[in-house]
Amino acid sequence: LRQSDPANPQSRPPTPPPTAAQYPRQTAIHELPNPLASSPYITALRPLSKNPVTFLPTHAIMSKYGVMVMGPAGAGKSTFCASLITHLNLNRRSAFYVNLDPAAESFEHAPDLDIKDLISLHDAMEEVGLGPNGGLIYCFEFLMENLDFLTEALDSLTEEYLIIFDMPGQIELYTHIPILPALARFLSQPGSLDIRLCAAYLLEATFVVDRAKFFAGTLSAMSAMIMLEIPHINVLSKMDLVKDQVRKKDMKRFLTPDTGLLDDDPIAAAGGELDDGRGEVHDRDLVMRGKSFQRLNRAVAGLIESFSMVNYLKLDNTDEDSVGAVLSYIDDIIQYHEAQEPKELKDDEFDEPNDD
Repeated sequence: LRQSDPANPQSRPPTPPPTAAQYPRQTAIHELPNPLASSPYITALRPLSKNPVTFLPTHAIMSKYGVMVMGPAGAGKSTFCASLITHLNLNRRSAFYVNLDPAAESFEHAPDLDIKDLISLHDAMEEVGLGPNGGLIYCFEFLMENLDFLTEALDSLTEEYLIIFDMPGQIELYTHIPILPALARFLSQPGSLDIRLCAAYLLEATFVVDRAKFFAGTLSAMSAMIMLEIPHINVLSKMDLVKDQVRKKDMKRFLTPDTGLLDDDPIAAAGGELDDGRGEVHDRDLVMRGKSFQRLNRAVAGLIESFSMVNYLKLDNTDEDSVGAVLSYIDDIIQYHEAQEPKELKDDEFDEPNDD
């Protein structure tokens, strides 16, 4: 063997590799303690779960799906709800129709749950001595004090249902009073209901003829979006009524509102024609076509454009494809199809081959 020279490190013999006895034993990962095993929350939930992989109970991950159909009076909310239910039935989907308008009288489809079974506007006006608007607010305050009315009816629904809430048209409920935001939070919060909820705000398409009405309605839609704080779509309804009045190219401009729509306002352009055909000029016409009103409209339009929150979908209830297109947006927002399991076709659903 070669003698090592202490002054020359390269002459030293190589160091033998360390043996296993020189290292302490490493703990295998399967031997580590489970921090979840002693958790009182997990321990309490484990007996409810039949799945050995997850600690959460199986029923806790199931959600319901719903849409709140809103908008001003006359926007076609009930008609859209009826068209939506018909479309769902034709496509073999389940719908649960909830009427939350205590003043509604006639329906194309009978509601599965009706607020009038709890309280009606007529009863509120008679018993409390309120007017229509005050009575409607009282009805919703009464509903918020009796939320079991909703829970008992909706708790048993499965994820296959689309729950359609037909809302009243009084704008005060969306912009001035925090009743509907509280109701939306109750419906969507994790718990017994846990509804994946979105809002569909309808605005009548005939408003595009009058720019002032259109921007006022758009401002109301934006107010509802900010107040409710849930996923939201805006819809121009009754498109069949404006097909002969507005060209398709011009209609596209209204789907994303901006101040440029006021530059070619036909009503503002007719500012000199203020008489009613008899040579009389009304004070209302002077105000509605005056410079101050135009500045107000431009300020409202600028506010809407700066927020850049409102975009519209087109809806024609007489067109099945149009209803289906709006429904597809709703499904995407609430992620309806992601929770559905594939279904096997029955034997009678297969086309039998021809003998020829």
